[in-house]
Amino acid sequence: MTPGMDTVFVLNKSIAEGKKSGIYASLGVNSGIMIHTLIGALGLSILISSSPLALATIKYCGAVYLIYTGVITLVKRRKKHVLNLDNQTKSNKPNSYWAGLITNTLNPKVALLFLAFFPQFIVPTHIQSPVPFVILGMSYALMGTLWYVLLTLLASRCSEKLKTSKNAVLYLNTVSGVVFIAMGLLIVY
Repeated sequence: MTPGMDTVFVLNKSIAEGKKSGIYASLGVNSGIMIHTLIGALGLSILISSSPLALATIKYCGAVYLIYTGVITLVKRRKKHVLNLDNQTKSNKPNSYWAGLITNTLNPKVALLFLAFFPQFIVPTHIQSPVPFVILGMSYALMGTLWYVLLTLLASRCSEKLKTSKNAVLYLNTVSGVVFIAMGLLIVY
């Protein structure tokens, strides 16, 4: 629930593209959590974190994707003068899912969180079994999905008030683009 890359991503989709895109983004982000869960349960996250090349590759791919998303948002921000939630194309929704999945999966901080945080809640005699890891990951993804859907509903409700303001849309798209670029740069450093 702490603000981070996923929260900003879901908020951006919810406000700019509407409730359905925000929900798809929420599902994509939490599908990424399940990928991290699977990787952690299989022990691959330990291998990735111990391999500087693998960790750097994931880190830089995630950073490039975020910076790319930020630049695209900044370039297209003037074209979206007014939020038009009623005329959203169907392609935005699946794209929001895939973008959420990629954003979360390529976030090395999530993998490191799973490595550092989850083992503390697994009984030492069961640490070799993937089952406790999967149960924790599924619980985490379920709570995350509920949180992001609630956030989406609140954000999309607020966007209804903003959808006719040219300046609000320009401001939101500018802030979103800058935040994505900043998060990409923070991942690198």
